[in-house]
Amino acid sequence: MTTFDGGPSRSQPRSWLFTPAMRPDRFDAAGRAGADVLIMDLEDAVAPRDKDVARANALAALAGEQRSGPALALRVNALRTPTGLADVLAVLQQRAQPDYLVVPKAESADELSLLDDLLSAVGSPARLVALIESAPGLGAAAAVARSTGRLAALMFGAADCAADLGAAIAWEPLLFSRAQVVAAAATAGIEAIDAPCFALRDPAALKAELTASRALGFASKAAIHPSQVAAINAAFTPTNDQVAWARRILDENDKGIGVVDGQMIDEAVARKARRLLRKAGVMPDYVSR
Repeated sequence: MTTFDGGPSRSQPRSWLFTPAMRPDRFDAAGRAGADVLIMDLEDAVAPRDKDVARANALAALAGEQRSGPALALRVNALRTPTGLADVLAVLQQRAQPDYLVVPKAESADELSLLDDLLSAVGSPARLVALIESAPGLGAAAAVARSTGRLAALMFGAADCAADLGAAIAWEPLLFSRAQVVAAAATAGIEAIDAPCFALRDPAALKAELTASRALGFASKAAIHPSQVAAINAAFTPTNDQVAWARRILDENDKGIGVVDGQMIDEAVARKARRLLRKAGVMPDYVSR
């Protein structure tokens, strides 16, 4: 696995908002929604006849003078398709690079490693996000997660995965698949991003998914509508009480095994506390203990 020191120097993302690249008029509105990362989508949200126009729209947005606001990601088409190869070639020839390149249908560590080599050849700082959304992808998730140091995260793709498995697009039927993605990401020391909630007019459903996503170990969640972003950001932002708890855990852990609020504290609990403090942006010297 290669070592990668480039990429955006932004805090850990909580929300990733998909926006069709055929609708560049929505890019600014999506940015104002408060998402940490705006994903300009060249894949599922674009009809085959519109792929070239969508690519041109996304590249024009990347080349724009204003790059403040959310980090910019580009979801290309699958690397095993001519359209996907055209997307990658266009990115390689572009001076302004995305912060993240989202790779759909990731099923091979070799694909990610090759893409890393190509990006390195042109000096691109773009990080990679691999979408695990098929049965072969689940089987290769651990290898994909360790494919390159340029890889920032694994993202779970619920709709495609459900179609591939013949399962319902619901939490329980896809729980094992989600757990596989979280475990693969954790093994490689990278983040896991949960799939979007497809119930656009059901805040209770989104809230339930967010609670379950956090409990399972996801670090962030994708969105398919700006209205979902605020709830996602709130769910993945540590509260003041959680930060205070984590500090108490680490203070007690310095003394050896102890008790906080009736809970035994050991190194395993301390590791969870450190992770929470990193998420909250606490100074690195504090969380390195």
